[in-house]
Amino acid sequence: MKQAERFYRNFTETPRWNSFRVRVETSDLYIRAHSDLSGPAERIIRKLREEVRYHIERQSSFLYSFTPVERLERCPEIITLMYYASEKAGVGPMAAVAGAVAQLVGLELAQLSEEIIVENGGDIWMKITKPAIAALYPGGYAFSAVAVKLRPEQTPCGICTSSARIGPSFSYGKADAVTVISPDAALSDAIATEACNRVKHEEDMAKAASYAMGCGASGAVIIFRDRLVALGAVELADPMRGEYNEI
Repeated sequence: MKQAERFYRNFTETPRWNSFRVRVETSDLYIRAHSDLSGPAERIIRKLREEVRYHIERQSSFLYSFTPVERLERCPEIITLMYYASEKAGVGPMAAVAGAVAQLVGLELAQLSEEIIVENGGDIWMKITKPAIAALYPGGYAFSAVAVKLRPEQTPCGICTSSARIGPSFSYGKADAVTVISPDAALSDAIATEACNRVKHEEDMAKAASYAMGCGASGAVIIFRDRLVALGAVELADPMRGEYNEI
């Protein structure tokens, strides 16, 4: 199957970081660091993919379930992260896989670079030393220029987005974009998935944002048609003003 083009990566060039893309089978990560770490990144991704693949052989429901599954003993860190995120958010463990991979790749590479940003299918783990912004792409026109400002003291953190309009992932909801920030990218990923599932009408937005905060998010942004709801430690910004480097 042809990999989807990550159009949003075309808008974020900056001299602040060395940017590189690492692809391993169906995994496609865009990474920013102070040097090209594509070699170490590829080795980490291959290891994580093998750990997930082996665990699915042990527990097939881990792959297919839309709800939390029973924990098995003696699991690698990525599986433990996904179990935890699944249980907190009330979704299947694979809802957290992209965020979990981004987080564990980022943690390893952070030993080699003072700043590191790992994006995996729109799900980001980051550690920064100066402010930056993460632009949101809801796919409509009402909020075509909106971003979330991230400060160094908020990181490391995960900032993950789920959409019923953009991307191949299945959603029960209709939100244009649900972005969740938390200290754990796997958790942000799982929460964003379920919060997006919950938005089918405008009146669902505030409830979905409250759900996200109740699961452990530090901030949430929900965009649905011409409405935006933000809750928690969220500072909105205009990416067109160019005040901060865009991630």
